[in-house]
Amino acid sequence: MYEKYYDLNAPPFQLTPDSRFFFESRAHARAIAHLTFGLAQGEGFVVVTGEVGAGKTTLMERLLSQLDRDTYAIARINTTQVSGDDLFRLAMAGFGVDVRDASKSTLLLRFEDALREYRMSGQRCLLIVDEAQNLSLAALEELRMLSNITEGGQASLQTILLGQPQFRRILASPELDQLRQRVLASYHLGPLTRDETRSYILHRLTMAGWRDTPRWHDAAFAAVFDHSGGIPRRINRLCARVLVYGALEETAEITGGMVETAAEELAQDLDSGGAPLSPAGPRAAAPRDLARLGSPLLDDGGLYGASASAGALADLRQRIEALEIRMAKRDRVFQRLLTLLGADGHGT
Repeated sequence: MYEKYYDLNAPPFQLTPDSRFFFESRAHARAIAHLTFGLAQGEGFVVVTGEVGAGKTTLMERLLSQLDRDTYAIARINTTQVSGDDLFRLAMAGFGVDVRDASKSTLLLRFEDALREYRMSGQRCLLIVDEAQNLSLAALEELRMLSNITEGGQASLQTILLGQPQFRRILASPELDQLRQRVLASYHLGPLTRDETRSYILHRLTMAGWRDTPRWHDAAFAAVFDHSGGIPRRINRLCARVLVYGALEETAEITGGMVETAAEELAQDLDSGGAPLSPAGPRAAAPRDLARLGSPLLDDGGLYGASASAGALADLRQRIEALEIRMAKRDRVFQRLLTLLGADGHGT
C-alpha cells in the first residue's frame, strides 16, 4: 500500500531475504571474506553465527548468487529440529539420493556414488545447514562423519553451518572436539553501527526506486537505530511500519517522532498478541481485560479486592483510559487504511 503512495517499485523493507537488497556493512564484508576463504579450502566446515535477524540468511543468499552453479552442487537444510538419522537422510536427499526403504549402510554407498558422479562432472558438493543451534549432538556427529568421505585424497563434501550465538557454545562441547577441529573458518555477524543503519535504510530505499520522498530526518535514522539495535530484521520491520504510518498521514517527511510512535505501536501490538479490534470499535474493558493489564486490584477470581487503595484505583483508571485511547486510535487508522485501499481496489 505505501509503495504506491510513495511511488516505489518494490517494498524496500520486506522480511524475506533477497540478495538484491544486500547491504555490505563492515561486518557483512568480513563474513563474506571468511566464507570465501573457507570455500576455497574445499573441505571441512565453515561456521557463521549471529543474532536472530542479523542477516545470516541474506548473507548466504548473496554468496550463493555469486557462486557458479556449474561448479557447485548445493543442498540446503532449513529444518534442523530432527534426529541424527533424519538429518542424515535430509542431507542425502538434498543431493538427489533416493532415501526410501534403504538401510543406513546402503544409503552411505548411494551417497558416495552420488558425490563421485558430481566430482566427475566437475562439481563440488556444498551442504548448507541453517538454524544449526537446534541440531542435536548426534546430528552434528552425523555431519562430521559425512565430512570424512573422500575421493582421490580430496574431500567430497563441504558444509556451511549457520546458527544463533548459542551455537558457538554448543561447538565448544568436549563431545564435538573432532568436528571443531574440522572448522576452517568461523565468523560472528554483529549488528550494524549507527552510521551503517542510516546507510542501510537509504540503500534499501534506493534499491526500491526511492527518490527522496519521503524525506527522512536525521532524528528518524537515529530513532530507528535506538529501537532496533542495528539488527537488520528489526530495522526492516520498524521502517515498514513507519512508511505505512507516513502513507496514512499523507506526509512527505519521516520524523523522529513518527519513528517513536511507530515503534511504540509495534511494541504494543507484539505485547498484546495482535488482538484484532471489534468491528463495533472500542468497548469498555471487562474484568478479564483488566486482568490482562496486570491490575493489582484483581484477585485470582477476577473480582475487585476489598483493600484497594485510592492510588491503585487511580492507576487502574489511567490504564483503562490508555487502553481505550489506543483502541480508538487503531480504529481510526484502520478506517483510513480501508479508505486508501479502496482508492485503487487493492493493497500490497
